[in-house]
Amino acid sequence: MKTATPPAELLRPKAGETEKMTINVGVVDLGHVDLLVQEGFYSNRSDLMRTALRNQLALHADVLRQTVARRSLVVGLQHLGRADLERAVAAGERLQVQVVGLARIAPDVTPELARAAIESITVLGALQASPAVRSALADRIR
Repeated sequence: MKTATPPAELLRPKAGETEKMTINVGVVDLGHVDLLVQEGFYSNRSDLMRTALRNQLALHADVLRQTVARRSLVVGLQHLGRADLERAVAAGERLQVQVVGLARIAPDVTPELARAAIESITVLGALQASPAVRSALADRIR
């Protein structure tokens, strides 16, 4: 068993590569949000929520850093290409993919190759893979 190592070109997802998150708030809180937007503190509701989220993540930055290090997580983008997976199979290795952010399995990766190379995959964020690969790895996605 081997933990997948981040590629040399570890990238942060581009601004356009975002995921939608929906929250429910009380009407009074929503009114306060709208008032702050109306008063010009934020450009819109989403701007306020992104700012609040970033502030909370910054508040807990030390805990997040320690957890990432302890759990050997890749932060950002981990791209698993066909060649990466073929190398793992040739070396007799099974990857344990652990990502905070975006895990991307290349479109040319076959379901058979994915199953042969990937022992488990844990993604806190988003996983991009073909429907066939997702299906093949369904019992290994945590």
